[in-house]
Amino acid sequence: MFGWLRRRRAPRPIPDLAWQQLLLGHGYLADRPPAEVAQLRVLAGYFLGEKEFHGAHGFEITDEVALAIAAQAVLPLLHLAPPHNPAAALAWFDDFVGIVVHRDEVIARRTIADEAGVVHQYQEVLAGEAMDGGPVMLNWKDVAAAGASAAHGYNVVIHEFIHKIDLRDGQADGCPPLPSRARRQAWMALMQEEYERFRNDVVMAQRFGAEAPWLDAYGAEGIDEFFAVAGEAYFVNRPRFAQDFAPLLTLFDSFFAPQHAARRGA
Repeated sequence: MFGWLRRRRAPRPIPDLAWQQLLLGHGYLADRPPAEVAQLRVLAGYFLGEKEFHGAHGFEITDEVALAIAAQAVLPLLHLAPPHNPAAALAWFDDFVGIVVHRDEVIARRTIADEAGVVHQYQEVLAGEAMDGGPVMLNWKDVAAAGASAAHGYNVVIHEFIHKIDLRDGQADGCPPLPSRARRQAWMALMQEEYERFRNDVVMAQRFGAEAPWLDAYGAEGIDEFFAVAGEAYFVNRPRFAQDFAPLLTLFDSFFAPQHAARRGA
């Protein structure tokens, strides 16, 4: 790995060639306003300075791998810190250091006990996982395909890092930490309404052959997953997200992009 990627608290500039190559493959990053692209580059540099990357089962963490993950991970942070202190946004991710990268999806063995105390074991295929107070797991196959999968609103990195934002208040409930009870109640009311609508659409598609919703059906697993699935789509394909989830676009703007909310008088 090149010297610019060595772990450090203070970032060093990301080489122009590496940055331009990243943007070429990720239109949803390159097409943002120039000031946001520049801010994203700064945030990615801080992220690379603070996090440790580990390849699972011999997977090699190259500069390309680490930079792709960093740039996508910090996209939700673009407007979560004052312009004069962009590094402050990284506090949202200060509960962990490690990022574990697998070559492909992971099969995880799960054990749960039902209400009667009977223990059940099953397997679950994971594209990624964000642990409360712990590391983030990702798979490079999906990370590398992020440019193409943006058309479908899919992005495993953003998904897992939105989970991290959701968990900042200790609850995986589909709501980021908000400054007042009133704002939280308003957020949860709208999220619940949109979640129920989406879950109904998924059921109608799976059981009765109705048209499948655009968003990944995994979002119907729970309101926390709906927040992450909707959030990844919001960041990588805003125009299509606006078509299907206009109320959520306004809601997410109020937290992730207040400049959009201000233009609409929100």
